[in-house]
Amino acid sequence: MYIPMVPDSSTRWLAPAKLNLFLHITSRRADGYHNLQTIFQFIDYSDILCFNTRPDGQLSCVSTAKNLPPEQDLVLRAARLLKQYSGTSLGADIQVEKKLPMGGGLGGGSSDAATTLLALNQLWQLQLPSATLAQLGLRLGADVPVFVHGHAAWAEGVGESLTPVDLEEPWYLVIHPGCHVSTAKIFSADDLTRDAFCITIRDFLAGHSQNVCEPVVRRRYRAVGQALDWLNQYRQARLTGTGACLFAAFESQAAANAVLAELPSMWHGFVAQGKIISPALN
Repeated sequence: MYIPMVPDSSTRWLAPAKLNLFLHITSRRADGYHNLQTIFQFIDYSDILCFNTRPDGQLSCVSTAKNLPPEQDLVLRAARLLKQYSGTSLGADIQVEKKLPMGGGLGGGSSDAATTLLALNQLWQLQLPSATLAQLGLRLGADVPVFVHGHAAWAEGVGESLTPVDLEEPWYLVIHPGCHVSTAKIFSADDLTRDAFCITIRDFLAGHSQNVCEPVVRRRYRAVGQALDWLNQYRQARLTGTGACLFAAFESQAAANAVLAELPSMWHGFVAQGKIISPALN
C-alpha cells in the first residue's frame, strides 16, 4: 500500500486571489456565454496547496473547503485533465488549505485549478508551455488562464483573451459580507446590463468604468449592498466579479488597516497588497 509523504516546503504552492478592477458585459453570445471586459489584478492573499507525487498513478485531494461535492472540485478535475492530456503514469496526493471564500468573486476555485496545473506540470516533469496549460485551464473555467499566465491583465472575450498590463500595487481592504453569490444566477438575471459600452485601458485609467453586476447583486443580496455603502464612506468601493466580496484601494497598509479596525463584526475582512505578478510564480 502506498503511503504518501508528509508535505514539505518544496511541494507547497500558493493559489492567490484576484480582483476584477471593473467588469463590463458587452454582449451575450449564441452559446450562452457573455463577452466582457475586465482587468484582473492579483493580491497576496492565497489558498495553500501541498502536492506529493506518487508512482502508482492515483490522484487524491483533501480540502478544508466545506460542502464541496467531488464533481465540483476543480483541483481534482485539473489534475485528472492534466494526467489524461499528458499520459503520465504518475499521480499525486493534494492537500488544499482554503482561505478564499467560495462564491466570493475572488477566483479561488479557478486559482486552485491553475496552481494544480502549474505544480503538477513541474512535479511530473511534463515541461508543457504555459499556453498549453492555459488552454487546458479554459476547459475548467474562464478565469483559469489568467492565473496560469500569472500576470495582471486586461481581459476580453469570455475572459480568456488576455493582454498583460502594468498596474500600481496599492493596498486593498477586501470585505466578505457573509453570503454566497451564485455567478450563474447573476449572469442569467433578466436585469443584468449586457450592452455596456466598450472601453479602452486609457478610459479605465481615467475612471470611466464600473462593475455592471453590482446593481443586480445589490438587489438580490442585502448584505452586499450594506457592506458597499459602509465602505463607500471611506473610499470608493467596488464589487469584484459577481461578488460577494468587495474592495477599496488605499495608498498604504496602515490606512487600509485603520478602516479594517472599524469593520462591523458581522462581516469578515482582510488587507492585502495588489500584485502585478502572481504570488504563485514567486
